[in-house]
Amino acid sequence: MCFHKRLFNAMTNNNKKSSSSAIQSLYDLCTEAFTHSAASPPSLALLHKLSSSLDTIGPGDVGLSDASKEDDRGHGPFGIFSYNRVDRWAQPLTYVDIHEGKNFTMCIFCFPTSSVIPLHDHPGMTVLSKVLYGSLHVKAYDWIEPPRVRKIQGTEHSTVRLAKLAVDKVLTAPCSTSILYPRSGGNLHCFTALTPCAVLDILAPPYDEYAGRRCSYYRDYSCSSFSTEDDQSGIEKEEEYAWLAEIDTPDDLYMRPGTYNGPHIRK
Repeated sequence: MCFHKRLFNAMTNNNKKSSSSAIQSLYDLCTEAFTHSAASPPSLALLHKLSSSLDTIGPGDVGLSDASKEDDRGHGPFGIFSYNRVDRWAQPLTYVDIHEGKNFTMCIFCFPTSSVIPLHDHPGMTVLSKVLYGSLHVKAYDWIEPPRVRKIQGTEHSTVRLAKLAVDKVLTAPCSTSILYPRSGGNLHCFTALTPCAVLDILAPPYDEYAGRRCSYYRDYSCSSFSTEDDQSGIEKEEEYAWLAEIDTPDDLYMRPGTYNGPHIRK
């Protein structure tokens, strides 16, 4: 075997080992951080360690190409053949399951440009999100405690609840990991893709309707829409608050399953 070929093979094997060790290390940290016996989120020190590990993950570590270029040509991050080509704005989101267990879920969402995941909650959950490529607008709220609920007559929704804006910004890769908590950090959020993008999510514990962790969707209304003078106490800037009304799962929300092509994870 010639020197150049040996060098190429060595570099390829090293890249595979690097990707494998990165995603394996992340998985191992998750198993340490999220245990079935834990009644509350992990310590801040452990979450910081997990976040730092997630910061190092790139598209190649989970088997994705830099789809910010490929998606514009209609091929997408999973190598969709040209005869299946459709306009990128007509493509659904792709959901890739990396790990799904009782204690945590690790998954990837791949967004075509302009696609949206509507405002939704994560009851009793801690979620870490890392943008792998592209740009994503994130808008997130936390509930006001104690709850402020109003009954609305003559509208589509019977009740609304007051929430405070926690996040309203654009995340562009490479960027740091975002963390939301059961009661802070923007537990209710929505995503809008400004470019083709992908997000690696870790959800702990995962959604489980029987355990009281059902995913609910919401519509936000400006603070002035339903507020009375009594509602204004403690509100300094109306633009930082909104009334949220629970809605049915949107009919146009569709996610097609994708295949995980990254390094094998030892479990």
